[in-house]
Amino acid sequence: MTVIDPRLLSIHDFTYPLPAERIAPEPLPDRASSRLLVSRGGEITDKHFRELPEELPAGTLLIFNDTRVVRARLLARRPTGGQVELFCLEPVAPHRSLELALQQTGQCTWRCLVGNGRRWKEGPVTVEFETADGQKATLQAERQVQEAGTALILFSWEPAALPFAEVLRAAGHLPLPPYLGRPDTATDAVRYQTVYAAAEGAVAAPTAGLHFTPELLDELQKQGFSTGHVTLHVGAGTFQPVKAEQMAGHPMHTEPMLVTSELLNQLLFHRPRPVVAVGTTSLRTLESLYWLGVGLLQGPAPAGSELLVTQWQPYEMMEFAASISPESALTALLSHLRAAGTDTLEANTRLLIAPSYKFRLVDGLITNFHQPESTLLLLVAALLGPGWRAVYDHALAHGYRFLSYGDSSLLLPGTVMGKGGPGAD
Repeated sequence: MTVIDPRLLSIHDFTYPLPAERIAPEPLPDRASSRLLVSRGGEITDKHFRELPEELPAGTLLIFNDTRVVRARLLARRPTGGQVELFCLEPVAPHRSLELALQQTGQCTWRCLVGNGRRWKEGPVTVEFETADGQKATLQAERQVQEAGTALILFSWEPAALPFAEVLRAAGHLPLPPYLGRPDTATDAVRYQTVYAAAEGAVAAPTAGLHFTPELLDELQKQGFSTGHVTLHVGAGTFQPVKAEQMAGHPMHTEPMLVTSELLNQLLFHRPRPVVAVGTTSLRTLESLYWLGVGLLQGPAPAGSELLVTQWQPYEMMEFAASISPESALTALLSHLRAAGTDTLEANTRLLIAPSYKFRLVDGLITNFHQPESTLLLLVAALLGPGWRAVYDHALAHGYRFLSYGDSSLLLPGTVMGKGGPGAD
């Protein structure tokens, strides 16, 4: 079989007709009442999400992304009264670390998207808000550097003792996907978060997890399924359209990820039983772990250097990685953490998963239905092969709801055929 270099792929080959009325504008009243399309070895069946425990392969380990969406969208006013929208993308100063940046007091600089910025000539724009205890507060934003598509914004606020995380919670809005075309509501404040969200930092929800309820999580545990958590802070780049003629011209965004040594050990000792990722962000994190391990085996990381999976690393290191098992890669990561004296792996990933990609740590995927001509659809096509079209054709023909607040799917390639039951070997 001919292996196509994914850099030569055209995104126009990964499209389908998506009528506007099929995009779910609101969440369903009950998270678990969403529909679940199950594709098992190419055979498609229609279920509801609460039936997931009966559909998972025996012995499955489910991996969730526990990132929490921050209220990263700020609506500021110019001195003349006009509105400017600031969408916080990533911290720049005094900290680039997301965790430290959210705890910063007094002032900080972030890279932002700016809406209605042409009328913002100079000087600060302002957001008036109230703190959690009802105290009046003010946030000022000054544009420091204008860059291609973004700007560096210096934020300062009073009371200065507030951490920036608290400023965003009180003054900001949830950054709903642009295709919803509406402001966020009180319902979104609850429903655009997973019930297990913990680590603040995402500007988009890991939407595959929105279908889980505490009751369903309890049922999975009762039936003997194992669960684990990773953290990948979803960036605004997840909505970035592919404009290049070939994928070689599309730059993937960088997203920070955190994984504990406990989770690495859990993955190591779970093998070779199936691992199912809850969402494309969990899947990209898991597969990035393999390539981080491969990188360490190729040559130890210099002290203090950033661990990063680049966009094309799997395709450029294919020959070197051919002899490296997932177990070896995970063991290399654990050795790296022990040498560094830490229990948490902090890294970044720009991994692009596209057809011809060979999956190392993931056997199946729970995910919503993605936009045409998107990198997320490329990922699904890499997992299912040409069968992705049958899945999307079926979903369109049978009334499934699409995108962030839409229905879900359980995608199990032909190698993962078992069904339901307790966590047996």
